[in-house]
Order: sequence, then structure tokens, then C-alpha cells
Amino acid sequence: MPVHLHRWDEIALDKVTEMVSRKVVSGDRQMLAQLYLKRGAIVPLHSHPSEQMTFVLQGALKFLVEGEETVVREGEVLHIPAGVPHQSEALEDTFELDMFSPPREDWLETADPPS
Repeated sequence: MPVHLHRWDEIALDKVTEMVSRKVVSGDRQMLAQLYLKRGAIVPLHSHPSEQMTFVLQGALKFLVEGEETVVREGEVLHIPAGVPHQSEALEDTFELDMFSPPREDWLETADPPS
């Protein structure tokens, strides 16, 4: 596979809901997404076969993972193993990066809700 340079400013912003928008870059075995969540945005309880790393660049997210609450703030990374149910709430306007391996097939279709 050839090397490909992606520029965030050239990727269309996918408005998932009134509260959540994202940009996605995907390869064969990993995916990187920029997410913008407005304060109060809730991503409902869900799980997926991808391992997830969430890196908060600005703001704060409250996660509920297996019944335990964790607040992830600017500069922090939360690792969620594949298949583990989780949900999140934006405590502030938040800009974050999500990394998934393998890529989330459902996120490659823009009509799907965030999860």
C-alpha cells in the first residue's frame, strides 16, 4: 500500500448529531478520528470489536466503563479494550482523538450514530 498524507483541514466534517461532529482517517488495520463534542453531549452505552484509545486535547469527558466512572481531561489518554461496554458524556466542549484497531467499519458509513 502506498504512503498517503492526510490533511485534517481537507477532510469533511461529519455532523453526526447536533452535539457531535467528527473527521476520520482510516487505514487497513487502524483508524484515527477527530471528535468535537459540545458540553452535555452523551455517547450512549455501547461496545465494539475494536480496541480504543481516547486522547483528550481540550475539554473533559466522563466515561462509564464496566460500572466505573473515569474523567479524562486535557493531555490524558483512556484505553478501552475491545468488546468492553462504555459510554461517555462531555463535561465541557471537548476536542479529542480516538484511535481504533481494527478500524470501526460502522464509522466508515457517515449515517451511523457515534459510538
